[in-house]
Amino acid sequence: MTDRHNDHHIGLIVPSSNLTMETELPRMLYAREREYPQDRFLFHSSRMRMQHVTPEQLRGMNAQTERAALELADARPGVVASACLVAIMAQGPGHHCTAEADIAAALRSQGAQAPVVSSAGALLEGVAALGARRIAVVTPYMKELTALVVDYIEDAGVEVVDALSLEVPDNLAVARLDPAGLREHWQRLDLRRADALVLSACVQMPSLAAIQPVEDAAGLPVLSAATATTYRILQELGLEPRVPGAGRLLSGRLPVPAGGR
Repeated sequence: MTDRHNDHHIGLIVPSSNLTMETELPRMLYAREREYPQDRFLFHSSRMRMQHVTPEQLRGMNAQTERAALELADARPGVVASACLVAIMAQGPGHHCTAEADIAAALRSQGAQAPVVSSAGALLEGVAALGARRIAVVTPYMKELTALVVDYIEDAGVEVVDALSLEVPDNLAVARLDPAGLREHWQRLDLRRADALVLSACVQMPSLAAIQPVEDAAGLPVLSAATATTYRILQELGLEPRVPGAGRLLSGRLPVPAGGR
């Protein structure tokens, strides 16, 4: 038996009004520590100003990405996660690839070699890992932003069979939504053709407490932007993507990807 630990430093780029990314991700990874105590996780954040989820403020926030990445480079994290899904998806299909590459370039310019994940790219990869081709989605966004998210997902080859917009424009108000409400909201969706359910297509809308209960009730795999981001973080760290009670994506029972980690 050994008391040695592997410390994994995780850099987070978050909107200034985000209260959930730095809550749900640590909760998941600290829960993992109880099963795998040899791995410990430490979090370091850089924030970008954004108060309201509007196209104008999202563009303004995106303009701060390089500065945030440079700040994190100084901490030499093992992985960096960018945490505003709609800010990336609102820029047009496939933009997560550009955003991740830009962050990686800023890190490399300072000698930091951390891989980069985004919640937008992670959600697509989480859906793919589940083998889902048709999904239903819950978002906190206004309907026009939800439509952009749906278009982005469908451009990646996944059909969105139904989507529910909760229409909460203030980002702090999104963080204050009770995740217990999602145990009711999902029932407003038509899931008859769905292979999986995205319970929160937003890392700001709290959903972790509802993921497993809704998955058990719906009989479908349930994921969120936060659980998908955690899945990708663990993959990039070379660790088994397993978190207890966080849905099938993090169950540790999925096939290992080709050339897997």
